[in-house]
Amino acid sequence: MAEHLKTGWPRQVERQPEVIDTVSRILSEVEHEGLPAIRRWSVRLDGWDPRSFVVPADEIKAAVVDDELAEQLEFARSQVEGFARAQRATMTDLEVETMPGVVLGHRHLPIAKVGSYSPGGRYPLIASSIMTVTVPKVAGVDTVVAVAPPRDGRGIYGPQLYTMNLAGADVIVCLGGVQAFAALAFGVEDVEPVDLVVGAGNAYVAEAKRQLFGTVGIDLLAGPTEVAVIADESADPRLVAADLLGQAEHGLNSPALLITTSQAFGTAVIAEVERWLTGDWPTVEVAGGAWRDHGTVVVCSSREEVVEVSDSYAPEHLEIQTSQDDWYAEHLRNYGSLFIGPEATVAFSDKSIGTNHVLPTGRAGRYTGGLWVGKFLKTVTYQRLTTEGARTIAPSTAAIADAELMFGHALTARLRME
Repeated sequence: MAEHLKTGWPRQVERQPEVIDTVSRILSEVEHEGLPAIRRWSVRLDGWDPRSFVVPADEIKAAVVDDELAEQLEFARSQVEGFARAQRATMTDLEVETMPGVVLGHRHLPIAKVGSYSPGGRYPLIASSIMTVTVPKVAGVDTVVAVAPPRDGRGIYGPQLYTMNLAGADVIVCLGGVQAFAALAFGVEDVEPVDLVVGAGNAYVAEAKRQLFGTVGIDLLAGPTEVAVIADESADPRLVAADLLGQAEHGLNSPALLITTSQAFGTAVIAEVERWLTGDWPTVEVAGGAWRDHGTVVVCSSREEVVEVSDSYAPEHLEIQTSQDDWYAEHLRNYGSLFIGPEATVAFSDKSIGTNHVLPTGRAGRYTGGLWVGKFLKTVTYQRLTTEGARTIAPSTAAIADAELMFGHALTARLRME
């Protein structure tokens, strides 16, 4: 049976009543009042009251970064675009004649309008703009509305604004949090409502997406950020400790988990975490608080138990640093994204390797993957029949409809038999 050297990972994300009520109020007011409500909440929550929330072209053009950052951002954008194009190429349309005169098929059609949210808060996540703007453009989305909150009362953080434009945003709007998602769902100024909203955020953002689902589509309910590492004695405890803390710096509520088959290794990693936190770790206040409250270390008796424990947590990010990496990669099932080997740190995927960093949290990895090019495509089916085909299908349809007491359905089928 697994032994816990340290516990703290929350088994479920609690929905807070005050968050639910506040989000409901904002969404309702925006839906019924429109722009005045958006402006009122923007002033109240962000102190932001511009002439227009839509960022003008000259302001977008004026957003510049130094040459080195520009080069690295283009590298990241090209990696994300390249992987998304490769993924898109695997999704082919289908048409098959299942019997004489009966043709069935499906097509992958891009969603028309998408809203892309890039978080601000403690960290203005530049990479999110690449993940949530470039990928839908690869899918063929007509209009991507990129949104980010104001920073320090001066509009969107400059590098974030630059990256939104680089990634291919068609419209850029400066709004934060719940009011941003309300604007995307119901429209703002001349920007029409979108069909799908994507992007990570805090508890208010997650709740806004939950309540808006149905009015618009959503990608998933993401956050707080999670990391888990499966490691054994072959791994470097200092490196494992760093990878745990690297994701813990996202926020004080970010859980970090080590699963190992060695009690000695688990103890060594705990010691290395403390060395980092009392030494050179750059974000010690946040990462240290997250590790203190939500850090977890589990020792298992076998690799099979490791897989069982990991799948029960279904972590957002899952690293494997063992002498049997391939075995674990083959047998693990529940995670958002998998990082195989000691060189594959989560930070690479977070920023620039090409896979998407909008991933399932809160055990949602049991039933869904993360954001990818396919999320921006609708797989729709069609059927085409000849008279011969209709006469073949009609008897079974009529019989089933009669048994269901749906006599109108049966009539439409029998008309094809005449």
